[in-house]
Amino acid sequence: MRTAGGAVRMAAVAAATAFLVAGCGAGGEDGRDGKGGRGAAGDGAGARPHPGGSAGGGPDTAHSASVPGVGAALRARIPAATRQVVAVYGAGPNSPDATVVLYEKGTNGWDRKGSWPAHNGRRGWTPDHHEDDQRSPVGVFSLTDAGGVLPDPGTRLPYTHAAAFTPPTYWSKNTRHDFDYVVAINYNRVVGASPLDPTRPQGQSKGGGVWLHLDHGSGTSACVSVAKSAMAALLRALDPARHPVVVMGDRAHLSG
Repeated sequence: MRTAGGAVRMAAVAAATAFLVAGCGAGGEDGRDGKGGRGAAGDGAGARPHPGGSAGGGPDTAHSASVPGVGAALRARIPAATRQVVAVYGAGPNSPDATVVLYEKGTNGWDRKGSWPAHNGRRGWTPDHHEDDQRSPVGVFSLTDAGGVLPDPGTRLPYTHAAAFTPPTYWSKNTRHDFDYVVAINYNRVVGASPLDPTRPQGQSKGGGVWLHLDHGSGTSACVSVAKSAMAALLRALDPARHPVVVMGDRAHLSG
């Protein structure tokens, strides 16, 4: 665990060790009962990066003046200082299938750096997320904090390395490595705290613990999941100095 904010992070880990269910929807992942999505495939087995193609997500382009597929409403919510965007292109409002694309802003506009198959909430998307609705929240959220069961793979983000990320034993075996690497999505959480911190500033009913994490082959409770190699690549790429955000939703909500 990194020393920055060490006292606060250690307290958060201690408070969360007894109930990892604070992570990713606070109710267990879809793999818990083996239902939904495209079937179990632990650690995103079968997922492959698509750095040169759209893989069903946003338009395939080398440079773009704005983030492809993102309309005026969400574009206005991207901070002016942001130079990295993780775009999550949901296949449909009720679909668990998505594509994650990393963009970085350069002198010629937004450059596509990588693309990976992904999953979102097993029931799709919502602009008004609530606990246990099994949908991912639509919106623009900053990315400031990371962690996982595995040691830091080389991220610039503050990283909480703790066994407390290990999913509960009553979850399905195919979810056992879901939280080997995570990046907290700053939806209803304390920015700058460990992803394990269970605090919900907007109240418990609005859900929380929404993360980027490893894929198990089907939809999640609310999180966005990609293959282990994709999570490692994202962790190494994300840079606090570039003020990274995730822009996420189904295509209709994204383009609105």
